[in-house]
Amino acid sequence: MGFLRDLKIAVRSLARVPAVWVTVALTLALGIGANAAIFSVVRGVLLKPLANRDEDRLLYVRQSAPGLHEANTDFSIPEIADLSKGLKTISQVGTFSEIDFTIVGLGTPREVPAGVVDGNYFQVMGLRPVLGRLLGPGDDGPNAQGAVVLTYKFWKTSLHSDPNVLGKVVRLESTMGARNATIVGVLEPSVPYPVATEIIANVVTSPHHLSATMVQGREHRMTEIFARLAPNATLEQARAELTATDEAMMKSYPEIYKPDYHYTIAVTRMHDQINSRANMILWVLFAASGLLFVIACSNVANLVLARTVRREAELAVRSALGATTAALRRSLLAESLVLCVSGVAAALLLAWPMVRVLGKYAARFSVRADGLTLDASLVWFGVALALAAAFFLAYIPRLPAQDALRSAGLAAVGGKVTSGSNRKLRTFAVAQITASFLLLAGAAVLLRTLYELEQVQPPFDTAKVLAVNLPVLSYGKTPEQVQQFYRDVKQRVGDLPGVENVATGFSVPWRDGQALNIQFAFAVDGAKQLNGKADWRANFRSVSPNFFGTLGMPLIEGRDFRDSDRDGTEKVVIINQSLAKTLFPGQEALNRELRWTDGVMKFIGIGYEPRRIVGIVPDLDDENIIPNPGMTIYQPSDQEGWSGRLFVRTKADPYTMVPQITQTIHSMNQDQPIERASTLGDIRAEVLTPDKLNAVVFGGFAAVALLISVVGVAGVLAFSVSSRTREFGIRMAMGAQPKDILTNVLSEGITMATIGVAVGVVTGFAAAQIVARYVAGIQQPGWLAFVVSALVILSSAVIAAAVPAIRAARVNAVEALRAE
Repeated sequence: MGFLRDLKIAVRSLARVPAVWVTVALTLALGIGANAAIFSVVRGVLLKPLANRDEDRLLYVRQSAPGLHEANTDFSIPEIADLSKGLKTISQVGTFSEIDFTIVGLGTPREVPAGVVDGNYFQVMGLRPVLGRLLGPGDDGPNAQGAVVLTYKFWKTSLHSDPNVLGKVVRLESTMGARNATIVGVLEPSVPYPVATEIIANVVTSPHHLSATMVQGREHRMTEIFARLAPNATLEQARAELTATDEAMMKSYPEIYKPDYHYTIAVTRMHDQINSRANMILWVLFAASGLLFVIACSNVANLVLARTVRREAELAVRSALGATTAALRRSLLAESLVLCVSGVAAALLLAWPMVRVLGKYAARFSVRADGLTLDASLVWFGVALALAAAFFLAYIPRLPAQDALRSAGLAAVGGKVTSGSNRKLRTFAVAQITASFLLLAGAAVLLRTLYELEQVQPPFDTAKVLAVNLPVLSYGKTPEQVQQFYRDVKQRVGDLPGVENVATGFSVPWRDGQALNIQFAFAVDGAKQLNGKADWRANFRSVSPNFFGTLGMPLIEGRDFRDSDRDGTEKVVIINQSLAKTLFPGQEALNRELRWTDGVMKFIGIGYEPRRIVGIVPDLDDENIIPNPGMTIYQPSDQEGWSGRLFVRTKADPYTMVPQITQTIHSMNQDQPIERASTLGDIRAEVLTPDKLNAVVFGGFAAVALLISVVGVAGVLAFSVSSRTREFGIRMAMGAQPKDILTNVLSEGITMATIGVAVGVVTGFAAAQIVARYVAGIQQPGWLAFVVSALVILSSAVIAAAVPAIRAARVNAVEALRAE
């Protein structure tokens, strides 16, 4: 009952100082709430087990070619066959190919991201159905019936968990043809890796996967490998065996695996692979929230310690009247508990919305972040933090001793502990400033990166160009009829009022990652040779006539493609400026001939005959926001290429044209999907979203930390001024000027800030070097980030010190001495 009484007294005592109570509660809420939210995200994304059975034995196998600047080149079917033979450390291998299907038969036809897998895939992945069955070995082979498995999310959101979906027959359209397939099952909720798919089908549903391109093309790589460790095998053993097998395969085909390509194979656990993009960003964010927690705790410690010091006279009287040390500590603990429990309650209220915001942020880096909520176990974690903080705040202050009392009063008690208390307060303030500086420096790096990205602009106005997905519908049509459909769409849409230019192509800049990642080897007679290279590699782009005019890219030399550039006519190409300058420095590039030399060409319907260069256009890096100089070859889609994307330049707001464009195309074919209409400006902004989110999130952390630090510095100096009132009165009585007192107090604030910044600089550089050893590609903070952060901290310290400094300068010497 005694402690309950202490709690009641603590509540009444704090009610008399609501500013202290609210400040401590909000400060703890920010520190604990941010940590609870980010840890919920870290646990859900990085630490939580996958749904896959025996996930520790599930492996992801990746092939890369640094010489070709390819981090993941996928595998071809012949490569998979060679790598899978006679493996002892791997019990099973499953394959996955990314593809886009237009699905017809489930309501309005629509294009869906999909996967084509072999019969071992689901067994290797260790997944189960929630409805029906999954694909198995019986679904393999060219004579198998088409079969489709729906992902749980697609089934739940698009089909409203319809249990009668099993057995329905749908038509799957792709660029190479159409196939019917039966829905056989619904997959359990799981991580959709390597891409977010909505349906997963067997190989027979994709004519392309049954063609010679896939079966025989060793250089046609579009399949990913998943494997399961054999019993008693280790990851290191699997790596060694697959590396040896891969090296033997490369020696057997030296003409394909050229030494300067540096083909390598890597094997990682599936869990690590899924988390690879999110790992660094989330742990850095977790570290930032930890710094914020340190700042919050330091500030709370400052506030509580200052309050305790102000109450030393009261505590001394209670001690003189017979209160034991345990009773005094218990009263301080009761007050600390009230403060900390209030902070935890506010923290949990704050953490709920923060998890949603951070979950959306993390979803940019990991598919596991979708739908995250606050981890209920963290409620107990918050309670534990509150108890720890309460005990810390109750037992760190030094209590006054009875023999310290003076008959004349209690002033000596206060004076006796002031120097020690001030040291503690200053130590906490310096810790806050150091942590704030580190957060500010990190935010400055991200803001500088974002600024650099925003300053880079493509060579045309992206705001007036609308990009629309028009997936190929080839069922019952010849290739010529498909091409004629896109020509008719161009003409009909081009006739609409308000439309300036129309074109078609195979890929939308900055959006169609798979289509934009196509590179082929080529050769040009008479071109400059470099490092003994006979063949070069260039980005392959398939576009219609007037593509460059629609985007607003003027030709540098030559002509655009014409409607007459079709099958049976002279093969022509347009090249970008980098290719012309690299291969023909100081020479004329127009009318020279180039030819494709890539081995995969014979499998995809593109010939090796010479093609005349008819035009040169400015460089356009349609993959990266910051342009990376590279060579690009444009080929007319009506000769040898593909379509599927519509580009429209309008006079007014492009989005106002979407209904008219949709109506026009549906009047030609009611089943034609018309999707993802967006301006190229908005698409480019979407690519920048992760960088913007990084800057906003870390900038928010830094701003909150700076605000808390400013309050902390101001509080320390305010306490210092109040405890030195008698000193200031004596100094002014002896002739000191107000400006001297003002300068003295300001210098205290600047000194604390300078020490905090100095410690932060040393800590920041050391931390950056340590992290760089273990994390490749991390951007190092430059001197500018440190200088800007230091100036912000020092300026804030001056502002924080100004109010107590002015108060000190206005001390009336006579009143100060009379009060003492």
